[in-house]
Amino acid sequence: MKKNALLLACFTLLSFALISSAHAPVEVKSTIKDNIYLVYNFKNLDETVYNQTTTNPQFFNSSTIPQIILKNLDKQNLKNVYYELPSYLFDYSTKTISVSFYLGGSDIISNTINRTSMKKIYQVKTEWRKFQVNLTSSFSINFAQLFAEPVEKWHQPSQTTYYIETHETGFFSALSFNITLPTTATNVQAQGDTITYEIPPNLEDVFFNSPFLILAVLLIITAVALIYRKIR
Repeated sequence: MKKNALLLACFTLLSFALISSAHAPVEVKSTIKDNIYLVYNFKNLDETVYNQTTTNPQFFNSSTIPQIILKNLDKQNLKNVYYELPSYLFDYSTKTISVSFYLGGSDIISNTINRTSMKKIYQVKTEWRKFQVNLTSSFSINFAQLFAEPVEKWHQPSQTTYYIETHETGFFSALSFNITLPTTATNVQAQGDTITYEIPPNLEDVFFNSPFLILAVLLIITAVALIYRKIR
């Protein structure tokens, strides 16, 4: 009995050592438009972790991460949030798992119209990035801890990009998070975990928010009334 217990302990330690020695990078990419397109890439995973993750869809699947995000936001009373089109891909040759989905809702991304410039002013909250997810029953990733630094302190390689990279000495060689705003974004600012920016209006915005639209409607109503009177 003692011999079996000793063998089990040795096997557990060996498994942990093998997993810990693997250096797996994790990349998170988010592209922001009217919603947020997110891609989570778990690369060069240990074979044991990779196999357990890809063969247990009831434990981890394409909806696992977005569902965790929605539950965390709901606890913060941020209920007007949704996700759609979750996708789950994996590549055995590189031991890579990719999860992608769209995240939206006025509680995390909203916009108003500047009546003077007619530009759209967007406000994007990024607290959704802070969560913990289990890939297997014994292996988890705490993004809330790894990406805890406020976005306003992240690197800004360009006006429309925020970027952070964390180097680890354990299981992960590096973890990176990239936020890309629309190429037309101007007046980009970050305060805490909230990003604001402006984009030029499209033709629809200009048309429906133009004072000439109201004038045109009044003229049409007046013309219709005059025609109706003549017909009578």
